[in-house]
Amino acid sequence: MTVELRHLTALTAQARQDLLDVYADVRAPLLQLANYRVEAFVERLDRHLADPGFGLVLGYRGGFPVGYAYGNTVDADDRYWARMAEPLPGGFTDAPVLALKEIGVRAAWRGTGTARRIHDELLAHRTESRVTLMVNPLAGDGKVQALYGTWGYRAFNSQRAAPDSPRLTVMVRPR
Repeated sequence: MTVELRHLTALTAQARQDLLDVYADVRAPLLQLANYRVEAFVERLDRHLADPGFGLVLGYRGGFPVGYAYGNTVDADDRYWARMAEPLPGGFTDAPVLALKEIGVRAAWRGTGTARRIHDELLAHRTESRVTLMVNPLAGDGKVQALYGTWGYRAFNSQRAAPDSPRLTVMVRPR
């Protein structure tokens, strides 16, 4: 399946709606949970848009949005690090990293390599030397975290991204 990838550093009204449509479809089984509600996602998205180094890749097939990934730059003073369950090794936050905040593809495009292509396109436009992400270790009965492992990520810590979110595994890899 050929997917057109669009890299954005700001959201047009159409791109925002496309992102929200994909998010709602991808997270449909979880939308009844407070942390996954579309409204909660919009609040996080608006916060992330205002954070340094925002970047987004939207994937389209025939003009129809099928997937996305976005993230921001985090430096040593970012609250991202303060929520870690375990202390970080000395020097770990000396260089800024890309925090991959969200990634998702519609069900019909899962298993096609689309998520990996979107992910890799986002990373291709970054200057940070490392990328980190958080994953619910129970997602897909552990398959999502295992998939990230095949992409070169390794678990190094955990945190709750928000009071109403589950404990997430934090993973890191070189860009």
